[in-house]
Amino acid sequence: MDDQNQQGFENTEQNVQQEEQMKPAKKFIRIKPFTFIMLMFLTILLTAGLTIFALTFGEKKVVEVSVPVEREEFSELYDAFDELKNKYYVEIDEEAVIHGAINGMFDALEDPYSDYMDEVQAEQFNTDLSSSFQGIGAEIQERNGNIVVVSPIKNSPAERAGILPEDIILTVDGQSIQGMSASEAVLLIRGEKGTPVKLTIQRGESEELIELSIVRDDIPIETVYGEMGEDKVAHIQITSFSEQTYKELVKILEEYDANGMKSIIMDVRQNPGGFLTSAIDIANLFVDEGKPIVQVQAREGDAEVMLAEGGKKYTQPVVVLIDNGSASASEILAGALSESAGAKLVGLTSFGKGTVQTVSALPDGANLKYTTGKWLTPNGNWINEKGIEPDEKVEYPEYATATYINPETEFKMGNVSASVKSAEQILDALGYEVGTIDESFDQTTETAVESFQADQKLEQNGVLVGETTYALMDAIREKINNEDPHILKAKELLKAAND
Repeated sequence: MDDQNQQGFENTEQNVQQEEQMKPAKKFIRIKPFTFIMLMFLTILLTAGLTIFALTFGEKKVVEVSVPVEREEFSELYDAFDELKNKYYVEIDEEAVIHGAINGMFDALEDPYSDYMDEVQAEQFNTDLSSSFQGIGAEIQERNGNIVVVSPIKNSPAERAGILPEDIILTVDGQSIQGMSASEAVLLIRGEKGTPVKLTIQRGESEELIELSIVRDDIPIETVYGEMGEDKVAHIQITSFSEQTYKELVKILEEYDANGMKSIIMDVRQNPGGFLTSAIDIANLFVDEGKPIVQVQAREGDAEVMLAEGGKKYTQPVVVLIDNGSASASEILAGALSESAGAKLVGLTSFGKGTVQTVSALPDGANLKYTTGKWLTPNGNWINEKGIEPDEKVEYPEYATATYINPETEFKMGNVSASVKSAEQILDALGYEVGTIDESFDQTTETAVESFQADQKLEQNGVLVGETTYALMDAIREKINNEDPHILKAKELLKAAND
């Protein structure tokens, strides 16, 4: 993800050199010349979809466009253009019509990962590749005519607002985005820091829609978070695979290893993907030399197998956490550690993105992004639209997926709403007596809210709004973090492995 074509991080010459040192094509991969050329000159996108956040590998290639008028397959297209240009009742916008024709070709592919981006969308795409951006911080994808959330970015406004994987965004500031591409939706959702955007969301099978007002903010791309307690089990969360992820991870691992690390929980839940090279670099830390990490299958020829080199650096037992927000490069890492390093997978079935894309820049500043191949796990499994099944399936607790409660909406005695049910689920999980969990705000609910307010040193009025709602969401988030069932199961497996 260098800056030779104004793409990605604004690298200095030194940063570009550092990136080159990181590329496993030079460090770890045994590949044939054709594949090496492909990896060097194609920008491989391994994200869950072009969205609010995306990462790439390599350079964009500029396509010199010529118009071969002698090609018969284009004759009908030219005839249609000439017919409109000469006979339409008003003068046509030729540029818009041509862009529409190109966009139509991509729509005909029925591939959510292939897209035509005009100049404005391409500029937005390039901004997405920077080290930070301004927006709400959520990875989205076009799926069956809908804009679907793949995952929110850690510590982003989207995560704080309670947006979850598989939420469907129906409207942005009152405008329907159904039928739009992800690129078009991004232009509406993205905006300047401090400005609000109103989203209408459908979650699961629920008929009640969720109205959210989210204030946009700076979204820094921090990719690795770690902690290690007295049990010497390192919990390392990777939120995306950027050009710096490998270095960030190595720094943490070296620190923990020096302090007696006994085992590792590698957490790629709600990680939408990123650099192929980053995932391969990380896999090399845990996979024995000569074992496969991933296979890349182009349109023609046999799949190219990328093998681990250099010898694995960490021999501690590893458990990988995955869920329905783990996509692309996350799935590559999970597959490599599972099939080539014997790591156990815990959580939910992953997203299921098994294709790779290239981005080509047109002379007018537009971009063509299209699928060029697919990737397979070390054992040759294609997980596209199926995902990777965990060895230990562990569901999230019901309260972890409770409907978001809008702090600006007041809930009190007599109200009936799905948000009331969500509040009762959360209060019950926190240990407050709410009676029957339903959509009715009754006396028992009011008493529970008053008790919660007393514990939080807030005004005890029994009304759920503002600070009380924020405090309630913060409390349940802390409970989820402290009593994470996936982490508890991982530690159980690791304890057995170490005994």
